[in-house]
Amino acid sequence: MARYTLAIFDLDGTILDTLDDLADSVNIALCTNNLPARTKDEVRGFVGNGIRLLITRSVYGCDEPSAPDTTLLNRVHADFTAHYKQHCKDKTKPYPQIADVLQALRAAGVKTAVISNKADYGVQLLVAEYFPGLFDFAAGEREGIRRKPAPDALFEAARALNTDIRCAVYIGDSEVDIQTAQNAGIPCLSVIWGFKTAAFLRAHGATQIVSEPRALVEQII
Repeated sequence: MARYTLAIFDLDGTILDTLDDLADSVNIALCTNNLPARTKDEVRGFVGNGIRLLITRSVYGCDEPSAPDTTLLNRVHADFTAHYKQHCKDKTKPYPQIADVLQALRAAGVKTAVISNKADYGVQLLVAEYFPGLFDFAAGEREGIRRKPAPDALFEAARALNTDIRCAVYIGDSEVDIQTAQNAGIPCLSVIWGFKTAAFLRAHGATQIVSEPRALVEQII
C-alpha cells in the first residue's frame, strides 16, 4: 500500500516551467501601460501568491505600496490576462520525468491533484494540454476559495476525491507551498528544480527536499 493515497501538486515551478510565458505577459502588460519591464529573475521572485499580487509586485516592486493606483493595477491586470490567455503555452514546458512520475503514482493507486494560485483558466488550459488524463482534480484561484497558503483548496480536492486529507501529501517549490501544507496539517515535499533554491526553502521551513522528479515516487509510494 502506498504511503499516501493522494498527491497534491503545485503547478508553476513544480510540474511546469511557466516562467518565460509569465515574464513575457507581465512585460507586455507593463509596456502597454508605459511602465519599465522586469527581468525574468524579478518575475521569478514575484510569482506564487496569485496574479493580482504578481501584478502589484511587477508594477511597484513590493507587496503593499503606500499609495497604489488601483486603476493602473486593474489595467495592467487586464492586459496581462488578455495576453496570457493567448500565450500561456508559447514557451511553457513540463519538467523532465513529471509525466512518468504521475503515471507511476496512478499505477500504484495514488490519486493526483493540482492546486495552484494561478488563475483557474490557466490551470485548466495547461493541465489539459500537458497532462491529459493524469490528474483526478485540478483547480486554480477562483472566487469563494481562499488562495494558498490557506488550505481551503487542498481540503476541496480531498473532498472531491473522497480522500482523507490526513492521507495526502503536498508537493511544491515555494515557501507558500510549505505554509499551505502546514496549514492543512499534511507533509510537504519541497522540490528544487523550480523557482526557489534548496537554501531558500530550508530557511522557510522545508523539512523534505527533493532534488529530482523520480525521487518523488519513492517518497510517496
